Amino acid sequence: MRRSLIFLLLASALFGCGAVPPVSGAISGMPLPWPPEGQAAVEVEGMAGPGVSGEPNPVPIASVTKVMTAYVILRRHPLRLGDDGPLIEVDRTAADESYALQESTAPVREGQRVRLRRMLELMMVPSGNNVARLLARWDAGSQERFVERMNATAHRLGMSNTRYTGASGNEDSTVSIAADQLKLAKEAMRDPVFREVVAQADTAVPGDARKLPNTNTLLNRHGVIGIKTGSGTAAGGNLMWASRVRGRLVLGVILGQAAGTNPVAAKAAALEAGGKMSAAVEQWLLRRATLVSEPGSTWTSAR
Repeated sequence: MRRSLIFLLLASALFGCGAVPPVSGAISGMPLPWPPEGQAAVEVEGMAGPGVSGEPNPVPIASVTKVMTAYVILRRHPLRLGDDGPLIEVDRTAADESYALQESTAPVREGQRVRLRRMLELMMVPSGNNVARLLARWDAGSQERFVERMNATAHRLGMSNTRYTGASGNEDSTVSIAADQLKLAKEAMRDPVFREVVAQADTAVPGDARKLPNTNTLLNRHGVIGIKTGSGTAAGGNLMWASRVRGRLVLGVILGQAAGTNPVAAKAAALEAGGKMSAAVEQWLLRRATLVSEPGSTWTSAR
């Protein structure tokens, strides 16, 4: 009883009593600071879940779209750890798009040949929209044909509230829900090359000394090991993240933060919400492990 009271007091101190949107499928009673707007989903490996908050209405997901792009590419062109894959030539379209001012891009040059592994980094780390579309053309001959493959994959994964209309996420017509994206996160993180790519703090275009930082500034905090940010005026701030705490993989998705403001403010809002949630899960799991290890403890995963 005394341990239960201490835990409840700790939970109250950590998470406060702010407004919380409708929540379903709570993870074994874990208290979480759910975002008061938009929607979110969290799953902890080996525990009942997932937990989901907010109304499950399909909304734009911006560059979180690139997770599906990477997943489809790696399924069709598998890489082993240490394998950089085939060379891909940068076409004029991708080179010209690198100067687009209203998009996140990677500074590639026409005729440049870059290995697939590095292309995946340039798409996922600095969120290069031009590289996402280049990979789509390389794989399928056209972005439109690649989008068909994205939607077929979503259907196979049971992502029934998801519709992709582009490879980069720049289109507001690409929509999904947090629970669907959580399904994708779980599948994508099975691939060791994908895990390595999304865990990188930065990357660079071959032959260019400039470091391109990861847009996910939560990396290496609270056990975070990836995955992807996304932001836009209509989409708001979006985040898919993975963390590892006490050997457990934690997956989370946050959508629709500060929608209608601007991409910079929206991404900051999503990262702030993600920071709070990843910290809360970390503290809860660490506290749970401490209770389990205490002599005479009767704590179990079912409690």
